[in-house]
Amino acid sequence: MADSYYERIDQNDLFGERFSATEYVRGGWDPTIQNAAPVSALLVRAMERCSPRQDVRLTRVVVDLLGPVPISDELWVIAQLERTGSKIELVSAEMLAPAPGGGFRTVAKAAAWRFARFDTEALTFAADLPLRPVTEAARFEVDGTAAQSYITSLEWRMLTELHDIPAESWARPIVNLVAGEVMTPLERLFTMADMANGLGTRIEMLDWMFMNTDLAVHIHRVPDGDWIGVRAETNYGPDGVGVSVGTLFDQRGAIAKIQQAQLLRPRVAT
Repeated sequence: MADSYYERIDQNDLFGERFSATEYVRGGWDPTIQNAAPVSALLVRAMERCSPRQDVRLTRVVVDLLGPVPISDELWVIAQLERTGSKIELVSAEMLAPAPGGGFRTVAKAAAWRFARFDTEALTFAADLPLRPVTEAARFEVDGTAAQSYITSLEWRMLTELHDIPAESWARPIVNLVAGEVMTPLERLFTMADMANGLGTRIEMLDWMFMNTDLAVHIHRVPDGDWIGVRAETNYGPDGVGVSVGTLFDQRGAIAKIQQAQLLRPRVAT
C-alpha cells in the first residue's frame, strides 16, 4: 500500500523532476484525474526549493488548473525565479503530464510571492475567532471498503455539518507528499487547503459538480502542527459560477485566507 501521494522517479529528467502519482491523489469528480490538493502541494514543494533562502518564505500562492491532471507515472514539475530581490521575490512552477492526443502539456501552474522575514512578533494578530479544538470535533468516518483516493488519505474531524454556513472542519494527512520525505509546514498546508471547495456547499455532490479551477491562498502565518482547520462558505451566481471563500487554521488560530472559483454543472447520470 502506498504511503504517499507521489513517488519521485528522477530528480533531473529532461523536463524537470519526474514523479509517479499514487492512488491517493484520486479526486471525487472523475476516477482518472487528480484532486487539486496534492497537485498544489507538489507545486509548492518545487517553489520552496527554487533558489532557496533561509531568510524568505512564501506569502501568497495562486494555483491554476489548466485541465484534468491525469493519474500517471509521467509527471514533471519545474520551478523558476521570475523576479529577484532582497525583500520580495516572485517564483513560479508548472506541472507537465501526457496529453490525450500524444505528447505532453502543462496541466497546472503556480505563482507565489516570497517575502524576506522580519521580526514582527509584537504585532501578531488574527481577526478571525479560532476554531473549536480538535478534541471537540466528531470523527468523519470514510467507508473502510472504499478504494484509495484523496478522501481516504486524510483523517477528518467535523465541527459542523457539511452544508452549514459556514462549515468547519479539521483534517490531517496520513500519508506523505513525496515518498521518503518529511513535509514542510506549507507543503502540509496545501495538501489540505483545497478542502474549502467542498465545505459550506448548498448543493449535493451526487447531483451537481462544483469543480474549482484555481486555488488562491494568502498566508499571514506559517502553520504549526499536523492539524489544519477550515472555516468555509460558498456563494453561487445565476449563470453557472460559484466562489468558495474561507479561513485556514492551525491549533493556535487563523493562518491564511483562501478563495476558489467553481464551475457549476449538473452531474450526468451514469
